[in-house]
Amino acid sequence: MVENNERKVIVGVGSALVDLLAHEDDSFVEKVEAAKGGMLLVDEPKIEEVISQLSSKPITVPGGSACDTIVGVGSLGGNARFVGKLGEDPLGRLFKTGLLSSHVEPLLSISPQPTGRVLSIITPDAQRSMLTYLGASAELRPEEITKGLFTNAAIVHLEGYLLFNRDLFAAVVKAAKSAGARISLDLASYTVVEAAGEFLHEMTKEYVDILLANEDEARAFTGEKDEEKSLQILATYADTAVLKVGSRGSVISHHGDITHISPTGSGPIVDTTGAGDLWAAGFLYSMVRSFPIERCGNIASACGYEVCRVIGAVIPPDGWARIKQLV
Repeated sequence: MVENNERKVIVGVGSALVDLLAHEDDSFVEKVEAAKGGMLLVDEPKIEEVISQLSSKPITVPGGSACDTIVGVGSLGGNARFVGKLGEDPLGRLFKTGLLSSHVEPLLSISPQPTGRVLSIITPDAQRSMLTYLGASAELRPEEITKGLFTNAAIVHLEGYLLFNRDLFAAVVKAAKSAGARISLDLASYTVVEAAGEFLHEMTKEYVDILLANEDEARAFTGEKDEEKSLQILATYADTAVLKVGSRGSVISHHGDITHISPTGSGPIVDTTGAGDLWAAGFLYSMVRSFPIERCGNIASACGYEVCRVIGAVIPPDGWARIKQLV
């Protein structure tokens, strides 16, 4: 069983970003110098230049890794809260409205900078390659992070992208721990892991309780190609370590016990945007409710599958209805 905890709130801390979703082929990804299957930080002129080259207008939805996870928690009926920073502009208003409609408590500070955005280029193999302009989201400061943000938090969930601001990352984990919360970290992208280096390993070892990674992220973190050995190494850093292996499901190490989770569903995959984020939503929601670890994984798997059936990281009502049958 997962540990019981009277606290029920799951708090996400991350970049308040709006997702722009566009379908293009691999040659377009190469032309705009995106990292296939990964994420690159760009400035505003660069992202606007690439948007101007798209073959059609992109779909616009609220996004950001931690935000996607917390929206998922709220949509499942969990107690959800999001901490971030946005601009006072139409995209910022779209972002806040999206949180409220998903039953998420928004703790958002305002910056004079424009709201950040992510261009997700979706190729025919359903992979997404991301160009990220952080905008206002990068203006969140360590001194704005207080223990009070994490009142009644059972879990504080961080996206790996926060590692680009090391002082902010450190401030969040220290404040969350002092508030009595467990720390969940999604490594987010192999490019993040490579850039974070030893700082990531040190902070994970000291503060992280739940570590989530896909195959590429785990390989970058551990330096190990063998999945079993990779998970063993991840498990030395956190009480609960998860290795997501795409269409083959996932493997969870929880206090040394290994649980294999079969993939959910067999329908066509349209877009993998948000798959890991929604997997995390189902998993953390279930952990806070003290479900057995296998059930946590199965609900997580269902969330990850349902979001792959649509474009973007927003599961439609019929998808949530199928997930809630499991819950």
